[in-house]
Order: sequence, then structure tokens, then C-alpha cells
Amino acid sequence: MKKRIGSYPRVRVEGGGRGVVSQAGAMLLVETVRKAGLDTAISAALAPWRKARAVHDPGKILLDVALAVALGGDCLADVAMLRAEPAVFGPVASDPTVSRLIDTLAASGETALRAICAARADVRQQVWRLADREAPDAGGTVTVDLDGVLVIAHSDKEDASPTWKRIYGHHPLMGFVDHGPGGTGEPVAALLRPGNAGSNTAADHITATQLTLAQLPKKYRRGRRTLIRTDSAGGTHDFVAWLAQRGRWLSYSVGMVITEAIHQHVLKVPASAWTPAVEMDGEVRDGAWVAELTGDVLDSWPKGMRLIVRKERPHLGAQLRLTDADGMRLTCFATSTSGRPIAELELRHRLRARAEDRIRNARATGLRNLPLHRTTQNRIWLEIVQIVLDLLAWMPMLALTGKARLWEPRQLRLRLFTAAGQLVTTGRWRILRLARHWPWTGHITAALDRLTQLPVPG
Repeated sequence: MKKRIGSYPRVRVEGGGRGVVSQAGAMLLVETVRKAGLDTAISAALAPWRKARAVHDPGKILLDVALAVALGGDCLADVAMLRAEPAVFGPVASDPTVSRLIDTLAASGETALRAICAARADVRQQVWRLADREAPDAGGTVTVDLDGVLVIAHSDKEDASPTWKRIYGHHPLMGFVDHGPGGTGEPVAALLRPGNAGSNTAADHITATQLTLAQLPKKYRRGRRTLIRTDSAGGTHDFVAWLAQRGRWLSYSVGMVITEAIHQHVLKVPASAWTPAVEMDGEVRDGAWVAELTGDVLDSWPKGMRLIVRKERPHLGAQLRLTDADGMRLTCFATSTSGRPIAELELRHRLRARAEDRIRNARATGLRNLPLHRTTQNRIWLEIVQIVLDLLAWMPMLALTGKARLWEPRQLRLRLFTAAGQLVTTGRWRILRLARHWPWTGHITAALDRLTQLPVPG
């Protein structure tokens, strides 16, 4: 009988290696911070909170926490992974210093939040300018998706309460700029709310939209070039009226609840008025049709609003609702866009589902839970999460190409950020050598080359 051979090679492990850098691929994020000017912008914004003779800059501390979360951390103490690599990340503050800064910013309330948000808005405009044709506004329009996020609380934290899904935690309302089919998306609003906050609260949607507009370049803060998309939670009279208000004139595409009045109008739509729905490639969507409702069903809504309904054969196993008809699943949305076919508008609204991907990525990037106890502290944490998601959207937009630009945070960590390297010092230069056999080393080096060629901000 032959001796059994193990599945993996036996390797002797010893400590004390020199010049070895873990998480070497994180240089992509460091270089993105530098080229976007995020480091100088955040430092300038938080300068009022820097104490005299302080060793560590508050802006650097906040960005270090953001980088730690981007690499997979989920609490303030995970900044230790950066502290272990000073040659790559520079001097990193101690855990007590980080905690004190968060407490100080939290005590400042809206002042600190406004400073951070203003810095992010300025940098966003710079990044979109650098991205040029790859920017989300390359077509002259910007699409923003608003959606709620349920965040479970595993302990009794401030404002944590039972949610509509019978879990315990918080219910933030977030907004994401859609990068389209060739990209991902970036956060532009995060409104922290208690777990029992209503899904269709118009005041919260208005506040989230105001936060969104403040993050966009000035030319997109009003007018038809900015499209606000929501699910049926945004289909309220107050919110739609606010979007369509004179002088604001924002475009919108919001889901609507199938009321009895809408249901009766759908039953009266003649067969000839139904148009086949379409897919992104222009092909007909099998078993789906759209029609536009008119008449008194629009009387109480803003002028110019269009009401479009879709009927579709339900998938196998799906149960029909009381508002469905003739064995078809009904969905409805309202829009202010005119002069375009209703099938095209329905497809545009259906693409709002990409916001679910943004939410899933946010949960995998610091939003799985809110790690701090007080609401004011967790509002700062939510800003950190947005900075992280900004970086994870800006880096692929500026440096990656092809399918790599669509990689989600977990793929970026596994393939790029976790790559190890060897740091070699020669004269005045420090060179980081990546493993030649690593399958994605080419992606890292090519991306760093693209970032290096970008102009220095300022």
C-alpha cells in the first residue's frame, strides 16, 4: 500500500521576513486618493478640528479608516492593518486617537458632516473631469437611484428599533449615481434613520434628494438633466410635487402603488393600446406589455406627469396579488419625461434594479452593521462608508478597463488589493515588486500606470 500524499505542499513558515508588504494592491486606492485630491480636500475640511501640536492630521486619520474598510475592515480598530505597513500608508494613528477623533466630529454635529460632504462634492467634480468619457455624466445627464437599506443591529444601539421586516436595527435612506451598464455606481446621499422609519416618508425622500443634489456639479442641481429614480416608496404626492416644483424641474421616474383607481383604469385599457416591453438589446421582452394611463387618475398629480403600467406573466411559483389582473402581474411608475416611447421609459425605470447591487456592495463594505453606539457617531461612520464606496467606484472608473471595471468590492479585494509585494529601497527610490505569477498583477500595474499619467490636482 502506497503512502498517502497530502493535497497541499508542506511549507515551513518562519517570521521575520524583510521587505514583504501585505495588501500591496491597496496602492491602487492610495494613488486614487492622491490623484483625486481627496487627501488634501478632507484635510482642509477637517482642519478646524486639528488640535494644536497634534501629531496626526484629522483628514489623514479619517482616510486611513476608510482605506481599512475598503480592504475589508468593519470597525475602527481595523485601521491596525494599515499601521502594520508604514512604508505604504505612512504614519497611522493609534486606536485611542482614532476613537477620540470620531467622538470629536460626532460632537460637532452637522458642522463636521457638512464639511466632509462639501469636500466630497468638490473631489467628485474633479474625478468626473478626469474620467472624461468614462464619467457618469458623459452623456450630459445624471441618474440617481434612491432606496432604503436595512442594517441589523446586534446590540442595543441608539435609534435601533424593530423594522418593517421584523428585524432589529436601522433603516438608512441612500442615493447612488448610476454609472450605467459599463460601470458601477457611487454614493451621493446617506440619511441615517431609526429602524421604524417609514419606507414612503416624503420628508425623508426630499432630504435625501437635497443631499444628493449638493454632491452633484452645480449644473445638475436642477433641471431635466438630472433624473431621480425610486421604487414605489417615492410615489407620494408631496415628493413628486417637490421634484416637479417650478424652478427645480427635476426629471423623475418613481414607482407607484397600484391603487383601486389605477386598477380600474388598467382594466379599461383596450388590447390595442398595449405595447410590447423591450430589453436592453432592443429585443422584445417575452410576456410583458406596457401602456400609458390617462384621464382623471392624474387629476391630483403635478402637471406633465405620465403614468405607465406594465403587465407581465409572473414567473413560476409566484403568487398573484389582489391588484393583479387576468393572471398578469401589474407594476406602475410615474415619470415627467415626454417625447419618448413608453417601452423605452419602462426599460429605463426597470434598470433602477441596479441600485440593489449598490446596496449589496455597501453591506459588504462597512454597512453590514453600524459599529458605534450613538447615532451621532454612526452618522460619521456612514460618511466614512460613503468615502470608501466613492473610492471603490472612482478607482475602476479612472484606472480599470473592460470587465474589470465591473468588479464588485469583494472581487477587487480578492484579486487586486490582497496581492502581496516586496518593497525594495534603492537610493532615493522605493520600489514595490509584485509577484509575477499572480494572475492579476498585469491589471494592477496597468491601472497604476493610468493613474500615474493623470495630472496632479491643483
